[in-house]
Order: sequence, then structure tokens, then C-alpha cells
Amino acid sequence: MAEKPNKSVESPQRSSKAVPSSRLSRIGSLGSLAGKIAGNVVTQGAGQLLKGEKPVLSSLLLTPKNITNIADQLASMRGAAMKLGQLISMDAGDFLPEELAVILGRLRDDADPMPKDQLITTLSQSWGEKWQDDLLYFSFAPIAAASIGQVHKIITMDGQMLAVKVQYPGVKKSIDSDVDNVATLIKLTGLVPKSLDINPLLQEAKAQLHQEADYVREANMLNRYRTLVESTDIQIAGKRVFVIPQTYAPLTTSTVLAMDFIEAQSLDALLDQSQEVRDAVMTALMTLFFNEIFHFKLLQSDPNLANYQFKPETKEIVLLDFGATREVPNTISAQYQALLNSAATNNKTMMQQAAFSIGLVDESHSQSQIDAVVNIGMEACEAIRSEGVYDFGQSDLISRLHDKGMALTMEHNFWHTPPVDALFIHRKLGGLFLLAKRLKARVDMRKAAGKWLTR
Repeated sequence: MAEKPNKSVESPQRSSKAVPSSRLSRIGSLGSLAGKIAGNVVTQGAGQLLKGEKPVLSSLLLTPKNITNIADQLASMRGAAMKLGQLISMDAGDFLPEELAVILGRLRDDADPMPKDQLITTLSQSWGEKWQDDLLYFSFAPIAAASIGQVHKIITMDGQMLAVKVQYPGVKKSIDSDVDNVATLIKLTGLVPKSLDINPLLQEAKAQLHQEADYVREANMLNRYRTLVESTDIQIAGKRVFVIPQTYAPLTTSTVLAMDFIEAQSLDALLDQSQEVRDAVMTALMTLFFNEIFHFKLLQSDPNLANYQFKPETKEIVLLDFGATREVPNTISAQYQALLNSAATNNKTMMQQAAFSIGLVDESHSQSQIDAVVNIGMEACEAIRSEGVYDFGQSDLISRLHDKGMALTMEHNFWHTPPVDALFIHRKLGGLFLLAKRLKARVDMRKAAGKWLTR
């Protein structure tokens, strides 16, 4: 038999850092961070006093040094510490201070990969001590590193190339305490406005993270989702457009997920494609979204752009990461179909009824608050009322919705957290709108949603 290739490859560009795996070490990491922040506050404050200036606590907390320390520490902890920042950023980023946006922007980037020794130990616990002897090739440099785990390329003895996602050690056991500790830290540093209630997000972060940390569940969701997508007729130029990897059961455990390795590029590659291709890809993604809500009743709820890749040669879209996949209850699906049709027909009375049914408003709200919510909802759905294509690239819809959302909270004193299912649907659709804007895509939204619009 031919000699195995050398399994070590060039080091990843981002330097590796060990993942603190025990509860005490993770609490200690946060305590160390709090100490650094406090030390910087004292130093900066003393300097201002010596100059005869009165220190302002908020300005002392939000120094470039403190912002860098917070971002680096949360990214090095990975897991819930990093994921919480991503969730807050995605769900409430427009309402947060610019300084916090800087931190959360760092957390949306790749995480620091774990060192080789820690990786080997982690895989030995899942695959057994002799796992390296059972593979033809293993790349120790991860091809991706995110909040819950990092991905490696491997080749099995029978020549099959796979992508293997390895969960960071200690992530699963530390989810609840991580979320609570990081939330406390963020609140203490004054980075979140007191008027913003992030508790619903914290509870949902815990629930989602527990699901995402179960790779057997993710494998099942991936297989289920792929079967549903294959049953649709979403195409580009007469060809099926979506590619979803198949799982590889022999190497999949609760903390390791093995699947086909698919060669593709980031969605940024679409920026070099023609308007026609960008429009077709975005139309396919919007059509897929409507299928998720109304047909599959299964939503891949994480709009992270890294979950989509593009194959320029074949014009195919690769769909990745199904840890955040969640079922859509039949009642929610029906209520959103009513909401969709109210927007399509510009029927505010019908939209108000749908908003009540979903839980976007309730009996505690005044009519002026309800009217404001309905007006925002109607404006958010303007693409559905557009005859022909809607030009996302030329639209200022996102900035308009931001301004009206701020006015809703400030002028109408509207602080209300919708049901969790609604939050995730809005989160996914918001991510698609941002992508359509980025690609300057033109989409016939009425056609994409046509199956579920009343005639």
C-alpha cells in the first residue's frame, strides 16, 4: 500500500488558541476580562483627573483597548460566549451602540482555531485513540472555524473526501453559564442600553445552542432538509440549483459531524457574475424561503452568509450548516400566509388580524401602537406588492425600516418581544434582504411566493 501523505499541512493564518473547556476556566476567562476592563478604566480615569477633567464612565468603558479586549476574549472562548454576540447582533444590531457593533462584527468573523494537541485529544474522545491510522489524510489546518466548532478536510481509506466539523471541547456543558456570564458582563460594561430587554434573546440563545451542539440532531436535520429540497422544482436555467452535502454516518457522533466535501466559493464570487445570474440566484433563495415556511414547515434559521456558497462553473448554490434548523408550527405557517396575502392586497385590516394571531401585537397595545406596527409591516412587504421585479439594489427599504423601528420604540414606547418562531422567521428574511441588497439583485417576489398567494 502506498505511503500515507503527511497529515500536517501549513498552519492556518489565524493563530490558534486553546478553548477553555472547564466551567471554572471559562468563568476565569471572563473574570480576567473584567479585570482588564476595570484596570483600563482606572488608568484612563486617573489620567483624565490629572488633566483636571471629570471622567465619564461610559467613555472610559468604551475605549478602543477595552473594545478589543472584549472582542478577542469572547472570540477565544467560542461557544455560547461567541454565539450570544452573533445572536444579539443579528436580532438587535440596529438598536445597539456603534461600539458594540464593532465587537459583534469581530464575533461574526472566523473564530480562533484550537491548537493541534487539543484537536487530537478531542477527536480521540470521539473516534478512539487510533483514529489517525484509519484515515488516508487529515488536514490539521481548519478550513473554517466558527462559534461551535471548526471544520477540517479529510480523506477516508476508500478515497472519499469529507468535511468534518469538530465541536470545541466544553461547549455543550457550559452553554447556560456562558450565556448568563457574558450577558452580565455586557450589561455591566454598559454596552447594551437599559431600555433594551435582551432576556428573551438570552433564553433563545441557550435553547438554540443546545440544539446546535447536538451533531446527531444536525445530521438528521440535514438529511431531512435535503430530501425536502430535492422534492422541489427550484431551478436556474433548467437545472436544479441547490447542492446539499450528504452526511457520513461512520464518522458522525454527537460532537463530530462528517459530510461530503464540496468545492465551492463564498457568495462574494457572485459579485463577479452577471446581473442575470445574481437575479436568478436570489430568486431561488427567496423561493426556497417561502417553501421553508409554507411547504417544508422546516426553516434553516441562521442567515449567516457563510452558510451559503457558490459554484461559478455550474451556477449552483451550496447550502451548509443545519444546526439552527427548526420546525415551523402549522399555525404559524398559516398565520404568516395570511400576513403575506394581507401585504399583497394592501389590506391593513387583514394584516392587523394576522399580527394579533402571530403575537406581533397584543391587547396591551394602544391603537396608535398597533397602527404603527401594521404600517411598518406593510412597508416591509412592499416588494410583494411590486409588479414585476423589485430592485433591491436601488431600494432604501432597509434604512427606512431602521428609522421607523427606532421611531416605534422611542416615539410610541413600543417594547415587545414577538414569539420565538416569529423572531427566527424575521431573522432569516432580514438576512435574505441584506444579501439581495448586497448583490444588487432584482427579484419578482410575487412570482417567488406565487404558490401561496390567494388568486
